[in-house]
Formats: sequence, C-alpha cells, structure tokens
Amino acid sequence: MKKSIKKAVALKYNALADNAPRVTATGKGIIAEKIIDLARKHGVPVQEDPDLVEVLARLDLNEEIPAELYVVVAELLSFVYKSNQAKMDR
Repeated sequence: MKKSIKKAVALKYNALADNAPRVTATGKGIIAEKIIDLARKHGVPVQEDPDLVEVLARLDLNEEIPAELYVVVAELLSFVYKSNQAKMDR
C-alpha cells in the first residue's frame, strides 16, 4: 500500500475586499504539516477534506475559489464560524 502524502491548503476571506475566499498557501509533505501546525498554533480551525484539498491545490496563490466550489467552501466556513463561536462560549 502506498502511503499518501499529506497536502494542505489555506484560505482567507475578506468580505469587504474579496468576491470569494482566496488561496493563501498550499503545500504537501513537510510544507503541508507546517501550514497545519501554524494554523493550529494561531487558533485557526483545521478541517480535513482530502477531496477538497485536491481541487483547491490546483488553484494559484491568491486566486479566488471558482463558483463551482462555493457550496463546499461555504460548508467549510460554517465549520470555522461554529468552531470560533464554541471558543468564545467557553
């Protein structure tokens, strides 16, 4: 069995400046681990979705996600907002 290489993609969304979330970092292997570690270190929720990562990793840095991914990324953002709310409620 072939071991899969970890991949990560970071998104950022600024409602005032962006039409859609943008890709701010992508990486695989050690770089992916550093992206994930950095996110966790700064309290950014991490959602594992290998299929979504595969699609997002094809985008260029700073590129807005395509309209076809709005629903999937909206679900991801919902997860992030719920995670942030849970932290605030503690």
